[in-house]
Amino acid sequence: VFFFFFQAEDGIRDPLWSRGLGDVYKRQVLMNVLSNCLKAIVNAERAGKRQVLLRPVNKIVIKFLRIMQKKKFVGEFEIVDDRRGKKIVLDLLGRLNKCGVYSPRFDITIKGMDRIMDYVLPSRQIGYIVLTTTYGILDHEEAVKKQTGGKILGFFYQLKNSLIHKSCLLYTSPSPRDQRGSRMPSSA
Repeated sequence: VFFFFFQAEDGIRDPLWSRGLGDVYKRQVLMNVLSNCLKAIVNAERAGKRQVLLRPVNKIVIKFLRIMQKKKFVGEFEIVDDRRGKKIVLDLLGRLNKCGVYSPRFDITIKGMDRIMDYVLPSRQIGYIVLTTTYGILDHEEAVKKQTGGKILGFFYQLKNSLIHKSCLLYTSPSPRDQRGSRMPSSA
């Protein structure tokens, strides 16, 4: 019986035959569960899907989704416990343009809330910033009402159809050039 020791990328030597780099990646710890779930939601929205399966999930992801659901950015979701890592089946409404995690989780005071909103959101009226506070996980509007700051978790927003850039034709008053042969069709 022979044992071969292969040096893997992560520096761990296995007393088994190497099965390729897949073994190295299977042992790696998932660092940011919230980030992976929010990326999956955005990708499914862009693909036009009606549902998305999120896994693994934790309490932060569930509370973040409840805030998005309360603001009517996502539909109902069902938590499936498979005794390994929970899964969520999320119904999408097609209202979400972008959501993501803000890393590192900076501290935000009430006075600094406006500055962060200007930096993260495309407009003050469009989206929400999600914070973790002493009152739990809240959006920025609830945090201002409760007069508390916290650490920023992430954001989500929808661009309204009126804010998406569309080309339009602007008609101005007649000019002297219009009598000479304008490129505009005449109404007569």
